[in-house]
Amino acid sequence: MEKKINYSIPGCLYSNQFYFFICIGCLVFGCCSYETNAVPYDSFTISSFTYGRTVLRPYDWRYIRVDLPTWFSSMTLSLESDVNLDKKSIMIVDKSNLPMICAREGSPPLPDSYNTSLIGLELDPILNGSLAIEGLQFAEKCYPMQKKVMIRLTHEQISSGVWYFGLFNGIGSTRTQSKMINRGSGYSFTGNVSVEGCVSPSISGQFCNQTVDHLSCVDQNSTQGIITSCKNDFEHSCIDSNESKLYSLDLLGISEEIMISLKSNNSSSSSNTTLMCYARHGAIPSSSTHDYSGNVNNAPLVIRSPKVGRWYFTILPLNFSKEATKFCYSLEWKLLRCPIDKAGLNCTWERYTLQTILRKNPSVPFESYYLPVSDKISSNSANFLLEPLLSNSSQGQSQSQSQHIAWTYFLVDIPSGAAGGSIHIRLNSDTKINHELYASYGGLPFEDKWDYFYANSSSNSNGSMFFKLYDSSEKTISFYIVYVRGGTWSFGIKHLTSSSKSQSQSQTTMSISIERCPRRCSSHGTCQNVVEMSGLSLYSYCSCDRDHGGFDCSVEIVSHQGHIWQSISLIASNAAFVFPAYWALRQGAFAEWVLYTCSGISSGLYHACDVGTWCVLSYKVLQFMDFWLSFMAVVGTFVYVTDIDEGSKRTIHTVVAIVTALMAMNGPTSSSNIVLVIAIGATGLLVGLLIEFFTHYRRFPFSAELFLNMLHRWQTVKEWCRNLIKTILKRFQWFFVIAGFAALTMAAISWSLESTNSYWFWHSMWHVSIYVSSFFFLCSKVKAMNCANGEPENRNYELTRQDSLSGSQDLGENGRVR
Repeated sequence: MEKKINYSIPGCLYSNQFYFFICIGCLVFGCCSYETNAVPYDSFTISSFTYGRTVLRPYDWRYIRVDLPTWFSSMTLSLESDVNLDKKSIMIVDKSNLPMICAREGSPPLPDSYNTSLIGLELDPILNGSLAIEGLQFAEKCYPMQKKVMIRLTHEQISSGVWYFGLFNGIGSTRTQSKMINRGSGYSFTGNVSVEGCVSPSISGQFCNQTVDHLSCVDQNSTQGIITSCKNDFEHSCIDSNESKLYSLDLLGISEEIMISLKSNNSSSSSNTTLMCYARHGAIPSSSTHDYSGNVNNAPLVIRSPKVGRWYFTILPLNFSKEATKFCYSLEWKLLRCPIDKAGLNCTWERYTLQTILRKNPSVPFESYYLPVSDKISSNSANFLLEPLLSNSSQGQSQSQSQHIAWTYFLVDIPSGAAGGSIHIRLNSDTKINHELYASYGGLPFEDKWDYFYANSSSNSNGSMFFKLYDSSEKTISFYIVYVRGGTWSFGIKHLTSSSKSQSQSQTTMSISIERCPRRCSSHGTCQNVVEMSGLSLYSYCSCDRDHGGFDCSVEIVSHQGHIWQSISLIASNAAFVFPAYWALRQGAFAEWVLYTCSGISSGLYHACDVGTWCVLSYKVLQFMDFWLSFMAVVGTFVYVTDIDEGSKRTIHTVVAIVTALMAMNGPTSSSNIVLVIAIGATGLLVGLLIEFFTHYRRFPFSAELFLNMLHRWQTVKEWCRNLIKTILKRFQWFFVIAGFAALTMAAISWSLESTNSYWFWHSMWHVSIYVSSFFFLCSKVKAMNCANGEPENRNYELTRQDSLSGSQDLGENGRVR
């Protein structure tokens, strides 16, 4: 770019006007080209995603998928949220309620699959409400969410491929439990993900300033298999004492081993020089971060069962002699690959590539099972017989191992779209199973190299975050690899050879399948399929019932007996509606009687459906009826205690019915609703009292002259206010008013204390408290009957005024209003 701009500037020296304008055009074009195309370090933006404001309620989560190609240089994830947590509050708060961000390569993270995952919670990068991560060990780690999160990872730190970032607002078994109510603190966030890459495959690194020599390979047949020799484009390479060389090699298939050797072109004094070779799969290696390393100047570096994909090798000289300024060498890579149906260093073990058989269920995303492509067996089901496929040779074993031990491998290709599912492996036998099973991603597993394994009930990967063992008996083995990565998986079975007597007598069947949810959610939930935030892939999770939780719904949160008691408490507590309903019926307030009765019955039916007992109508309808009638009952109680005409009551009830119906339709379980309902009820009470007061005030024979004198005579106003207070005090039975407010306060406290674990108790208390408070408020109204003894009672409003003009003429000492 710089040369392009420099060449366009001298053209401006021409004197011809025509060339002058051409020159100006070239200058403008060159400058614009520089502005739009020039990027520092020869890099460019591969992709950039912006995520709008997203709200995570308690126990909600979201996944963000990021694709990193092999030529990427760096990845930046920036988030802004309204989380307000410092280190002290993080140490105090329950970790199961802590907002956090987690990452995993290849498939979505699952921090609550086991409690041991909380060990991966890192607090060090937090500083002043921000989270800045530029470290190396980021995979499968979790960090507390902060106001600002900046994660920048380079090709030297993470490998290329697919990465998932998970944002959680609480983890644990209750995350997937269906909840009657979901209250707590939520948070919102916005974010951006950008991926930078290098403009040429021959350069790499964080700043695209490292030259990469790609190795070219040639196949050679051998008695042991296919040996592939690889070398760089130049026969000899020279390296200074203060520099390093970077090489790359693409493995497209399963290989047995890679051997890197060196031939020095220097004098014999160079034998003391250490030439370190650092190897790493998918990412650029260094002296601090690598998968394999060795001094190739003394002995070859051997990598057994390398993973499929791109490998990077860094050559770094050490211990240079004083007289030497350069070290010249030639490197040679050798790959050993067996034929497609063989495996092992001697290519004597059996290897089978399994065929994908799709399940015929159009309503479910990718699910399949796998069968070997072999003439040795035929199967019409998802199971296949294992014994005819096992290896007979034990060659290639070390002397310390039994000569009757062999390995058999099965290769499975998992599509990238199935990364949100789980792989299920199951073995059944009519005798005791003596096999050991090992699983590895991208390469063949061995005893000392595997991702997951099962040897016996006490020796397996059950402590791993993504390995779940369900059956471990003598005749059955069943386990899942949760959220399996897309790509090539190898399953190796370590077994006895057919020459063993016990092996020849057994009949073992094996099945390998992809399922969306482990164990079909243990029959305690439903499998849900959701698109992650980028919209690029699906993932599945279990939505459990009220009594179970966990990622597979296998954790019993509420026992069967506890469920019965909770159901009885939530349903039977609505019987408290008989108190206000009885009193309203006794007073002849038939509208209020219908309201309280319908409210209690609908609440009982709603909770019967909510706990899974019986649903007389749809859940949405029952929920709406419960909350709407409950809101109406609260407001109707306040309006009832006023003494206004029926027309005014109907008007207030109509307005309140419309408002409360909207509240019941939109966020009925919100904690703010109880405050709004009480505020609406108090407003209705105030409006009713004002209507009642001004109605009686109009009946009293005030004159304009007297009214003006009252404003000027303090004694008259004082006496008028005193009589008004007396009237209000006589208007209610204040013992019941105080009791009603006490019960209403208890109802508000019960509402605020409701949580996921204690909902059944406090909501039952809410039922009882709100109906009892309504009963007390009904009794507080001075009406025809007294709540204490049921005797008739007559109350009169009394307003007294004095004639300030004459001082002797009494226009009406007592004004009586019925």
